[in-house]
Amino acid sequence: MSFRIKAFAAALLGFVCISASASDCPQFSPNGRAPVVVNSKMRAATQEVCYTDFALLHSGLTKGPLWSAEHLTARSVEDAKDNTRTNRFFVEKRLPPGESAQLSDYKKSGYDRGHMSPAGDRASKKGMAESFSLANIVPQDPSNNRRIWSRIEQAVRRLTEESGEAYVVTGPLFSGRQLQTIGESRVFVPTQLYKVVYLPQRDVAFAVVVENTPTNTYTMKTVRELESMSGLAFPGIPDGLKDKRPGGLRGV
Repeated sequence: MSFRIKAFAAALLGFVCISASASDCPQFSPNGRAPVVVNSKMRAATQEVCYTDFALLHSGLTKGPLWSAEHLTARSVEDAKDNTRTNRFFVEKRLPPGESAQLSDYKKSGYDRGHMSPAGDRASKKGMAESFSLANIVPQDPSNNRRIWSRIEQAVRRLTEESGEAYVVTGPLFSGRQLQTIGESRVFVPTQLYKVVYLPQRDVAFAVVVENTPTNTYTMKTVRELESMSGLAFPGIPDGLKDKRPGGLRGV
């Protein structure tokens, strides 16, 4: 394992500092308060990137997003049903040289290019095209991406239609010291994936965690538990909702 991988893995083991900064695209987070990386070492080489209908925090260490945030509405979910998937992945040119994944990193890697803010959520042609930025992508187990994860994405869309709106944050988790990378860019492979969902009209917030393996199961977590696991804080979600544990996701 290289020094960079060891250093990042070590950073994940101790969350020592909280630093909130103003988001460049607050419209995708509740009360305009985007997720915050609570560890100073994890914040190294990070850059917020704003798109038409989602935003993300990219890590130049992992070569992918730490979080990707979107504000869904019943109307946007309905509009997305008629949008055409482009499948045109591209390198994000707004990132510094050497900090981005490359298309070649995923070739013959054994992993899918897994969207964090999903293509299936995109209500506009521009948003659809932007979702294929490699800044919004992580190496994901193919079976996971096409089965359990797809069903979770669909369940969140159904909840949005039923609830009127949802704030959703999706990202990777990196657990343990033996972290795998792919490609010449050494793109970090997540050990798990998560979604944090906040339904403001229902006063409900929860997290879903899935192992990045060919699994058919998922785990429901409280937002507080996910904060502890991820090294992120979600200041836009009311504190009183962070310890409430809901049941499962219908249809998953």
